[in-house]
Amino acid sequence: MSDLIEQYQVVVGVEAIDQLYQLAKPLKGKKIVHVNSTRSGGGVAEILNKMVPLTQHLGIDTAWEVIEGPPEFYDRTKSFHNALQGDRIIIPPSNLQLFEYVNHANALRLRDQLEAADVVMIHDPQPVALIEHCPNRKGKWIWRCHIDASRPFWPVWKYISKFASQYDASIFSLAEFAHQLPIPMYIIPPSIDPLSEKNIDLEQHEIDGVLAQYNIDSNRPLITQISRFDRFKDPVGVIRAYSMAKKFNPEIQLLLAGGGAADDPEGQAVFDEVKALGETDPDLHILMLPDKADRAVNALQRASAIIIQKSVKEGFGLTVTEGLWKGKPVIGGAVGGIKLQVINGQTGHLVHTPEGAAYWMRYLLQHPEKGAAMGARGKEFVRSKFLSTRQLREYLTLIYSLGFEDGDRIEL
Repeated sequence: MSDLIEQYQVVVGVEAIDQLYQLAKPLKGKKIVHVNSTRSGGGVAEILNKMVPLTQHLGIDTAWEVIEGPPEFYDRTKSFHNALQGDRIIIPPSNLQLFEYVNHANALRLRDQLEAADVVMIHDPQPVALIEHCPNRKGKWIWRCHIDASRPFWPVWKYISKFASQYDASIFSLAEFAHQLPIPMYIIPPSIDPLSEKNIDLEQHEIDGVLAQYNIDSNRPLITQISRFDRFKDPVGVIRAYSMAKKFNPEIQLLLAGGGAADDPEGQAVFDEVKALGETDPDLHILMLPDKADRAVNALQRASAIIIQKSVKEGFGLTVTEGLWKGKPVIGGAVGGIKLQVINGQTGHLVHTPEGAAYWMRYLLQHPEKGAAMGARGKEFVRSKFLSTRQLREYLTLIYSLGFEDGDRIEL
């Protein structure tokens, strides 16, 4: 057993690791290729950065490819992303032509590898059209949608689904995100890696050092939202909630921090808007974190009294999972994958408005013992439901099942 697998065994137990080896054994010698649109920034890249090497350690040949395109391609596909989350965005024909051209060009570059693979997993809409340009596919192709597509703008969903329908299977994070496709559909929530720099335990002196680096007072309560600067994350609503709560507790501080993603061109504009709102309040810290800031994110979350993720749309919300794993109570928007993680009154509180978020900020700061109990329950909830070993087990189960005739499935 490799050192890496042994480290996971300490966290999740012998039985969970034994299941992975059992599932991996018949898949040895198979080739799996993941394809997405960026190697850094966002939850998909974060998951693949750990899922790929863990799969390799189980003895399965696994690769990760990233599609390439000009900046305007990512502008266009960000519109797809927003439309799938419900924005009424009309995509002009010229944008569709660029989308298809970039997918065609990447298919030519990657075709030999993709057509030879036993399993190809395509993540989200950016590379979904690759399948049209790989006619000699040897293996099974899976489309993995990480987006909250529960109420998409229908013309855009119809366009994306004409590509998705050509796959052998699809995966969504929640049942409510799925729409009818003429292929098998599976529900597999995302996960965090407990061994990553963002989630390992840290010494207090390192946490204090990060707070000092960003001029955050370690002696006053800190409320933190860490996520991409995206309007669906509602950073303005978080600031409103903080401003209301601060009237009753002037000691509190708010941190809004996040990094950029190569496939999200709107991030800088949203950051600039939010930064302008905080210029007059020294207790409002707004940070654009650099790449490779995982340990800093870890420290900032561990230093916080409360984690907030007041999204108005959310595919899953790995920052919620991270906060729960660190034993923190979480205030989350009552949307998407946050509802799967924040059990109202048990691991945190779900909210619909800034006023609701402000109320629970005040309550949890006034009753720290309740927040501590929520945090303890939240950590064990994540251990049982939302760690990378569970997600890998379900991926391997799905891959294994696709090698059998319809009707034969593995039940765990």
